[in-house]
Amino acid sequence: MQIQQIRNATLRITYAGRLFVTDPFLSPKHAIESFVGLSSNPLTDLPCTPREVVDNIEMVILSHLHIDHFDPTAQDILPKDIPIFCQPGDEKRLAQKGFQSVMAIDRSTNWQGIKLTRAPGQHGTGIWAERMGNVSGYVFQAEKEPTVYWAGDTIWCDAVKQIVMDVHPDIIITHSCGARFPDSDPIIMDAEQTIAVCRAAPKAIVVATHMEALDHGTVSRAELRALAEKKGIQSNQLFIPADGEVLNF
Repeated sequence: MQIQQIRNATLRITYAGRLFVTDPFLSPKHAIESFVGLSSNPLTDLPCTPREVVDNIEMVILSHLHIDHFDPTAQDILPKDIPIFCQPGDEKRLAQKGFQSVMAIDRSTNWQGIKLTRAPGQHGTGIWAERMGNVSGYVFQAEKEPTVYWAGDTIWCDAVKQIVMDVHPDIIITHSCGARFPDSDPIIMDAEQTIAVCRAAPKAIVVATHMEALDHGTVSRAELRALAEKKGIQSNQLFIPADGEVLNF
């Protein structure tokens, strides 16, 4: 399989011979207002054109509908008949945006030889988890392919631990910038929580994404790598791809 880090949580994934995109966030640099008053978002340009991100894709899969995971540019550029998989509750909003082939995954479904299983997440703690709403991750499974767990916008929590223990994924994709608001704890994994994933699944490869794209992120790629080295996590277990980088497994 192949994973190309585009920007934030947007990935081009080739899996079981199929090409799809996760959480397309295709706006130009600084096109969206700040989340915490530091800078307009996104902080960086795409490593390619928006058209190149969606070129030849066969499907889109969404963790949730926050603007940094499915923005107006993506909504405009995607064909309205492209298959979109989402969590229950988001399908009506997607239909209202004109998308004609939207499928909510309650537990699991099969698409083009790939089993897609939805996994719960927790987008923060306390009142912030309630404010941020429901989020999902997904497990991808196919014959002759590694089992992949894309955790989505979640902190390291009991639900995520359970997926790791039950599924034994070969590859875990985390959102790891430690995004937070002035009065919140991290609403997605930070460096310490990403290291906790590595330790909980020592035989798995962890791919840290959703980094250096938004003004409420608190962890850089360099900071995550430095902590991983300090904690004894090797670079052949924890991958931290740059925007545009391609990983082959």
